[in-house]
Amino acid sequence: MLASWMLAQSDYPIPMTNLTLGHYLFVAAAMFAIGLIGFLTRRNLIIMFLCTELMFQAAGIALVAFSRYHLNHTGETFVIFVLTVAAAEAAMALALVVLLFRRRESLSAEEWGQMKG
Repeated sequence: MLASWMLAQSDYPIPMTNLTLGHYLFVAAAMFAIGLIGFLTRRNLIIMFLCTELMFQAAGIALVAFSRYHLNHTGETFVIFVLTVAAAEAAMALALVVLLFRRRESLSAEEWGQMKG
């Protein structure tokens, strides 16, 4: 009984066979590039913050892929921290967007240069 249980668990976790590490890293790099291009080209603050969230998620995919490839859990641990930072960034972004919209009635990033505190 014990030997069959150990035999059933011998290949756990199942190695990455059909999808390789390169596939996951390609998706993560593409997502990060789309987020970076969107952040640098758009001037709408909401779009800029969504692009930063996309870059955070791309980093999370890369961390989990490397963690799974090396069969350890450090990547998942770092993803928890990335998600925590992303949640804090989203809360600050919402507060800043509301502040800018109340003062200037616009969501353009150029309006920040005209605000003096």
